Amino acid sequence: MTLTTDAVDEAAAPPLWTKNFRLYFTARLVSLLGDAMLPVALMYGVVQLGYGASGVGFVLAAQMLPFAVLILFGGVLADRFTPRRMMIGADAARCCLQMAAATAFGTGHAPLWLLLLLAAGSGTASAAFQPGVASMVPQVAKDLQRANATIRVAEAIASMAGPTVAAVLVALFGVALVLAVDAATFAVSGVCLLLLRLAPAPAPDRKTSTWRNLLEGWHEFRSRTWLWVVILAWAVNGITTFGPLRPLTTLLVADEHGATGLGLVWTAFGAGNVLGGLVGMRFRPKRPLAAGAVAMFAWVVLPLSNALGLPLWSTCACFVVGGAAWAFWSVMWATSVQSQVPATVLNRVYAYDVAGSLIAFPVGQALAGPVADLIGARTLLYVSTLVAVVTFAVLLSVPAVRSLRRAEPPA
Repeated sequence: MTLTTDAVDEAAAPPLWTKNFRLYFTARLVSLLGDAMLPVALMYGVVQLGYGASGVGFVLAAQMLPFAVLILFGGVLADRFTPRRMMIGADAARCCLQMAAATAFGTGHAPLWLLLLLAAGSGTASAAFQPGVASMVPQVAKDLQRANATIRVAEAIASMAGPTVAAVLVALFGVALVLAVDAATFAVSGVCLLLLRLAPAPAPDRKTSTWRNLLEGWHEFRSRTWLWVVILAWAVNGITTFGPLRPLTTLLVADEHGATGLGLVWTAFGAGNVLGGLVGMRFRPKRPLAAGAVAMFAWVVLPLSNALGLPLWSTCACFVVGGAAWAFWSVMWATSVQSQVPATVLNRVYAYDVAGSLIAFPVGQALAGPVADLIGARTLLYVSTLVAVVTFAVLLSVPAVRSLRRAEPPA
């Protein structure tokens, strides 16, 4: 199989940094930075209040559960009321919720029930926001691949910088300030989205029932073999490889190299994400999913390096390679979905995409510890490596995935 590419002609390519894209990029960058800062501050604050590891788990679950349950309905509402309206409303809600949380931490001993309530509200707002993320890109950029790659680089930078910034701010000023900064990021995001000047969207059919809209989204999802095959493969890997990777890496790397080594490993992964995003800007395969699946064979060096117990520098190098592969796949996948799925159903289809991945990852993370105790962490990582190789090979064996060609966004 050959993967031909188109050369990037910068002069002929449509301009990327239009006013709309600058506004959307700013909205995503500050929002992603706030998302990366929040877990550090929230988990530290919950422990500091004396609620322990159980309290952390309850708060995280309170945020994740409504997101998982409501994400499909968020896709329906985004198609019905336009994604921008849903995203602006979600940003406004999350800004208020995070300011309430900052006030609770700053003025006294925040009760656990209040933190759970605020976390549930934040998860609900995220379910309203997330489906529009994919469908907004075709509205603000004509070159989808460069736009997705640029946003991916921003996400990688935010994921590396966010925890560090949060830790410094918590140490200097306390948890309340970090939560207030997170609230401000949602405010900035909402204002940027509000300032977008988009082409008029087709009038949505608001008479159709929510359940019928869900079924229509499911039909559109199921009718595209390349789409559901990839999501199925990602669900399998979420349970067996992607989900267990972080807890098992924490266990093995921290045990041998301490917290510094663990930080270096995940910083290397973030650097690889930046590299993969940059490659995604330049390398334009005519068969993006096939190219992305080939790249994901390099991802297997992540679990394999931990299983082999390589020296720290070798493990970091493997995480750079794996991070680059992950980011490149993400760009190819996002571009394929945005260009192949009609805009009228894109939010619902993307919601099924998020839901399929969302269910699998926590399951894999939860099972990683018990299974590792049973068969050993390194043995489990060898199994993860094997499953990853097999599933990526299966993806390439499916004609609908292997032969899907790059397309312009549908009108």
